[in-house]
Amino acid sequence: MAGNDAGTIPQWTGGLPKDAGQENKDGFLGDPFASEKPLFTITAENVEQYKANLSEGQLAMFKRYPSTYRMPVYPSHRTTALPEDIYAAIKTSALKTEAIEGGNGLKNFSESRYYAFPIPRNGLEAVWNHITRYRGRTLHRSIVQVTPQASGDYTVVRFEDKVGFPDGLKDLDTSKASNMLLYYTQRVISPSRLAGNVLLVHESIDQVSQPRMAWQYNAGQRRVRRAPQVAYDGPGTAADGLATTDNFDMYNGSPNRYEWRLVGKRELYIPYNNYKLDSPSLKYSDIVKPGHTNQDLARYELHRVWEVEASLKPGERHIYAKRRFFLDEDSWQVAVSEQYDGRGQLWRVGQAMLIQHYKAQVPMYTFETLNDLVSGRYLAIGMKNEEKHGIEFGIDLSASEFTPAALRNAGVR
Repeated sequence: MAGNDAGTIPQWTGGLPKDAGQENKDGFLGDPFASEKPLFTITAENVEQYKANLSEGQLAMFKRYPSTYRMPVYPSHRTTALPEDIYAAIKTSALKTEAIEGGNGLKNFSESRYYAFPIPRNGLEAVWNHITRYRGRTLHRSIVQVTPQASGDYTVVRFEDKVGFPDGLKDLDTSKASNMLLYYTQRVISPSRLAGNVLLVHESIDQVSQPRMAWQYNAGQRRVRRAPQVAYDGPGTAADGLATTDNFDMYNGSPNRYEWRLVGKRELYIPYNNYKLDSPSLKYSDIVKPGHTNQDLARYELHRVWEVEASLKPGERHIYAKRRFFLDEDSWQVAVSEQYDGRGQLWRVGQAMLIQHYKAQVPMYTFETLNDLVSGRYLAIGMKNEEKHGIEFGIDLSASEFTPAALRNAGVR
């Protein structure tokens, strides 16, 4: 809870209250910090001055895009706030949750369901906190994904996502879902060549004993099929080869293919309180630029992060031989990620533009990006500035909506 000695990171005093700002009629949040100006801006010219608080991936972005990449740094605000019953669940996790042998799953976790290891002792426990963090018991969002060419040209892919956690779904027998983390559907709205395709995922906790179950409905074939490729380094949906399945949400899925090392804590400039980027006053063309998203609209703050390094286990296969994650200490959201190829070269750099949904008391991000340093291209997913509504939390969802039988109805164009 304490701030740092320099006074540049404040004490945590409970985060943003529910009435921290105004929410418009379409569910978009007002910016509680709209009047603030950057303290300074990091550029390729002065980056050496700030490198102690930057990751290798962030430094690589300045080197790759020296004339356009910048990081406006603002005063730090520890805005993460959760519902009271989630704080109670965190205490239960601290007392009861244990990793099963090998760390691939959790036991004594069904009672709490969130933040498996609030006092982590190793890297695996730290990354489990990201995987099991609170994202609202149910949510619905209409978002877009872009994969711009190096020139900046892009096509918008629209998705409709629904997520339900076991404690938020109606008609779910929770006694039979003790190993289930969440249920997820992703429906493609456009472009027309992809419209109507739907992905359904039943995300298990221990994916070694009970692998993730995924199905896809192909609108052209009007068929539902199992989709075992939707895991690990399988290609991300409509990602044009720029992201793997487990890049989504900065990192998802079973951690069993890697050895995890907790490097420690450090102070890092990370994306934080990015309400400006979430504004419905922006067009996607304001955000999507050649090489990377518009950094003039971004907001960075100095925060403490947990640094975790993942190395591929001998005999396991993944296109990323090593990965590094920087987890925000308050929300446990991965804020910055680094992916390395088999030669040990830094390949892709990810970042989540963090935001606190103060009315719903959910820490999340307005969108996430993954920059390919080799090709000069990137993927951005989660933008909703031009959509009809912001993210909706706490909506009524039934377990019957997350079944293979429901896929065909969901995919009707």
